[in-house]
Amino acid sequence: MSHQTGIQAAGEVKDIFARARNGDYRALKIVIEDEKLVLGDTKRASRSWEEDYNSLVLPLLDNDLPCYILYRLDSTNSFGHEWVFIAWSPDHSPVRHKMLYAATRATVKKEFGGGHIKDEIFGTVKDDISLNGYKKHVTSQSAPLPLTAAEEELRQIKLSEVQTDISVDTKQQTLQGVAFPLHGDAMEALQKFRDKTFNYVQLKIDFDKELIMLSNTDRTEVRDLPKRIPKDAARYHFFLYKHSHEGDHLESIVFIYSMPGYSCSIKERMLYSSCKSPLIDMVESKLQMEIEKKLEIDNGDELTADFLYEEVHPKQHAHKQAFAKPKGPAGRRGDRRITRQRGDGEDAD
Repeated sequence: MSHQTGIQAAGEVKDIFARARNGDYRALKIVIEDEKLVLGDTKRASRSWEEDYNSLVLPLLDNDLPCYILYRLDSTNSFGHEWVFIAWSPDHSPVRHKMLYAATRATVKKEFGGGHIKDEIFGTVKDDISLNGYKKHVTSQSAPLPLTAAEEELRQIKLSEVQTDISVDTKQQTLQGVAFPLHGDAMEALQKFRDKTFNYVQLKIDFDKELIMLSNTDRTEVRDLPKRIPKDAARYHFFLYKHSHEGDHLESIVFIYSMPGYSCSIKERMLYSSCKSPLIDMVESKLQMEIEKKLEIDNGDELTADFLYEEVHPKQHAHKQAFAKPKGPAGRRGDRRITRQRGDGEDAD
């Protein structure tokens, strides 16, 4: 099975899903803990689905933490009981939590069984998730009405989640970028880098403050780069690469995104990957810095002088292919022709 963020369902959750599909529960709350899907709570049916709805669903919602709610209706389809999938992402929740839950939605639905899910709603305030909010959602699905802000956000998440495939091996980045602001010191350092006062700037993400912070501005030569790359944390690096090429002295800006593999948590890998493009866009548009080469590495040992030179000035492989004489037909080719050479006494025509 392919998991969108590497997060998988714990064994208990898979067992509960199987029992729930048989009608044992009215509502399930699923949360992410320690990079796994775990059971938050369960509720059993006591009345009709409409009478149970608000009394069971709303108390399951925390004011500052996302979660998933699966709510069983009284209707059935060819797969069995029909369910409503609820994605709760409150406004005051940290951005990194919102991203993690958004990127794992497809995994939850796949683990539960998409054929059982009749409707899907998304909410940032409890009114979106209430029985009245759900009924408004159902009405909006059957009529060409303008989308609410919450519904538009759900639509955008659906568009992005099918492309979400973040892993250390693939290094694909298809989540929509989250633009964490730069701390004042980080912005000032980048400006000095642009003006060539600094020749190296290293940035890091402060997950609690949701800011991109300054980490290092030590003067750096190519030989120093490997030791600038942390072995246990991700970083962004801007390096002014001074070198000669075809007789010209050049100064090229190189952006390096270092991610040392599985020693980093899934949240850290996701946030660094998602913040990368907005950061580059800001540097190129607002600070008017032309980045010559963008690199992604997992080990500082890769950053040798030869490696940098070949990345900035890739070799042009333009070899001509030698003409290959086609083979003759298979089988017997007939008698050999003998060409008599002209003797010494013969005149040329």
